[in-house]
Amino acid sequence: MTWSTADIPDLTGRRALVTGATSGIGYQTALELLKHGADVLIGARDAAKAEQAVQDLARAAGRAPAVVELDLADLGSVEKAAGEVIKTYDRLDILVNNAGVMAPPYRQTIDGFELQVGTNHLGHFALTGRLLPLLLKGSRVVTVSSFMHKTVSGISEQDFRQGPSGYRKWEAYAKSKLANLLFMLELDRRARAANASVLSAGSHPGYAATHLQAAGPELAGRQLQARVWSAATRLVAQSAAAGAWPSLYAATEPGLRPGSYVGPGFLEYRGTPKLVLPTRTAQDPELAERLWEWSVEATGVNPTPTA
Repeated sequence: MTWSTADIPDLTGRRALVTGATSGIGYQTALELLKHGADVLIGARDAAKAEQAVQDLARAAGRAPAVVELDLADLGSVEKAAGEVIKTYDRLDILVNNAGVMAPPYRQTIDGFELQVGTNHLGHFALTGRLLPLLLKGSRVVTVSSFMHKTVSGISEQDFRQGPSGYRKWEAYAKSKLANLLFMLELDRRARAANASVLSAGSHPGYAATHLQAAGPELAGRQLQARVWSAATRLVAQSAAAGAWPSLYAATEPGLRPGSYVGPGFLEYRGTPKLVLPTRTAQDPELAERLWEWSVEATGVNPTPTA
């Protein structure tokens, strides 16, 4: 597949919300959407980082995004943020569920869930559900996963409330990314069953140079390890801009089939985007339905679309 950001169509008059857009892949996604005419909202929990991102994006794109205060590790914040968006705007054409945490030391969300599944999956599950009144007007929801989802063979409800004993940070990360794909595909199935005007798609960035790799060691107070991770990533990974290409393709490509999953073209590691396949586990509709039920119980939100 030959594709570049020049192939993104004119997005004038369309509105997008990108979570985790103050840096890395989310920032690059927001930048290209702005450059192609979209009105962009960036979800951010850190006010200072959000202010800097607005200034940088305005300088780079010639147009500034709006900021939505959003902490995906706090379901109360998710509810408040979605309420503000619904109150302020009459439509939302693109939602990019991008934000995430990777391999931190054991932490819990405000609501008592293991941090990675709580942020990467449950926060986005609840956000999508809270925004359904706008998304049902003909929107595209892109959920960002990872090739790391291939390293685990399942997920259980117990993973939501896992304690520090036996916690394995990379396994927990991979399970949260598996949950992202199970959610994306189940949202697609439910949207098509209801004949709802919501297109659910997924993406993954391959191996891209962002701050995400160093964030876990930093949370653990291991600054040397964080610097080593950052240096190694810069040497072997593709840029954050290239890492955003699959998300941008999934968010904007005309005629994209519902349920599509997009990743880098070269061994799903780097390069221009192409359609790729989730694992059999990620495509398991029974596991996806169970995950949906667990997630509804955990969040109090049900993102099932209606016609």
